[in-house]
Amino acid sequence: DGKAFIYHSPSDKDFDLTHGFLWIMNPDSGEKRKLEKPNQGNISSLAWTPDGKSLLFNEGRRTNLNLYRTDIATGKIHDVTNVEGTLRVLAFSKDRTKMVYSYSDFDTPPDLYASSVGKLNPIRLTSTNPWIEKELLLAKGEVVRWKSKDGMEIEGVLYVPGNHKKGKKLPLIVTIHGGPPGHFSNGFRAVFHVFAGLGYASLGPNIRGSNSYGDGLLCALQGDVGGGEFDDVMSGVDNLIEKRIADPDRLGVRGWSWGGILGSWVITQTDRFKAASLGAMVGSWTADSGPGLSYDLKHHYIGGAHWINPEDWRKVSSLWFVKNVTTPTLLLHGARDVVSTPNQAMMFFHALKEIGKAPVRYVNFPREPHGFREPRHQRRRDIEEIRWMQKYIRGIDWKPWERKEQK
Repeated sequence: DGKAFIYHSPSDKDFDLTHGFLWIMNPDSGEKRKLEKPNQGNISSLAWTPDGKSLLFNEGRRTNLNLYRTDIATGKIHDVTNVEGTLRVLAFSKDRTKMVYSYSDFDTPPDLYASSVGKLNPIRLTSTNPWIEKELLLAKGEVVRWKSKDGMEIEGVLYVPGNHKKGKKLPLIVTIHGGPPGHFSNGFRAVFHVFAGLGYASLGPNIRGSNSYGDGLLCALQGDVGGGEFDDVMSGVDNLIEKRIADPDRLGVRGWSWGGILGSWVITQTDRFKAASLGAMVGSWTADSGPGLSYDLKHHYIGGAHWINPEDWRKVSSLWFVKNVTTPTLLLHGARDVVSTPNQAMMFFHALKEIGKAPVRYVNFPREPHGFREPRHQRRRDIEEIRWMQKYIRGIDWKPWERKEQK
C-alpha cells in the first residue's frame, strides 16, 4: 500500500563489513526502525506477506540455505523451512501461499520445485540432468569440522569418491572459495564430483572471512590477510590426514578470485602441495590498486591506502615471496578481467619462469571477464586444471574424455 518499505543494510549510518540488518522505513516521514538481526548469513528473496505483518526471506546459515519469516511488529525471526541443503526461492504466488524454488544438496543436482509456503510439500517441476544419476557414480559429500591453529572452529565440505572405503588414503584437492565473503554450502558442486570420479577427495573450507557463520567469522579476516585464513586451510588438511582420508604426499590447491589470491599466498608459505591452480589471482595489491577488490581491501581487510601503509600492503602480497615457490603452478585469467587484472597473473608467471624452481603455465582466455561466460572457455579451463593436477599430483598423462553419443 506504499506505507512502508523494507531494506537490508549493514548499519544505520556507516558501511561496514557485516551481514547487516533488516530495516523498515516510512517513505513519507523517513522514520525507520531496525528489525531483529538475521541470524548468521546473507539474505535474499525478500517478499511481504499480503497482510503486511510479516516478511519472507532466504538466509544462509552455516552450510544450508532456508526460508524464514520475520514478524514486523516484534522483529522476531521464525523458520519456514528446515532442509539440509540449498533451497533458493525464485518466486512466490501473489497471496504468498505458494512458491517455486530450486533445491540441491551434496549429491542432488539442482532442479525446480513447487510447494506451499507454510508446509513443505515439494512437487518436482524439472529433471534437467537425469543422465547424471543414471550414468555416474556420484561423490559422497558431508560437512566436516576442525580446530584452527588459534582454536577457532572451522567448518567445510568434504567430497570423496562414491566407492571410497574408510581408511584408504586419497589424493586431496583443497578448493578455496572466492569473496572473501563466499562460502561452501550443502549444494551440488559439479567440479567436486568430477574430481571424485578421478579418485580425489575435495575439501572446501569455510575459512575466516566466509559468510553464513555470523559476523564473528565474517569479520575475523580484517587485519589478518594471509594469517588465520592460511592456518584454517592447513589445519583442515592436517585434520583429513589425521583421519587417514588424505594422503600427505598427494595434495593440490586451487581457487578463483580470492581463492586464487589465497592460493598464491599458500604456495609461498609452504611446499606441501604438489600442484596449484590459481584463477583470477592478485599477487601485488599495490599494482592492482583501483579495480574492484581495492576498496574492500583498503577499508576492511588491510586497512588504509597503500600510499599510507605501503608495508602493510607489501607484506600480504604473494609476489614479494614468490622466490619461495616450488609448487608446479597453473595460472588462469580472463583477458577482460577488471576486478583482478590479467597483468597480475603475468607478473607471477614471469617471476616463476625467471626463478625456475617450479614448472609454471599461464593460459589467458580472450574476451573473458572475472567470471568466464563462454562454454568452450569454461570447458578448456576445467581441462587445464584436471590435466595439471593429474600430472603433478599423480604423475598421470591425462587426456579429456568425450561422452558417448546417444543412439
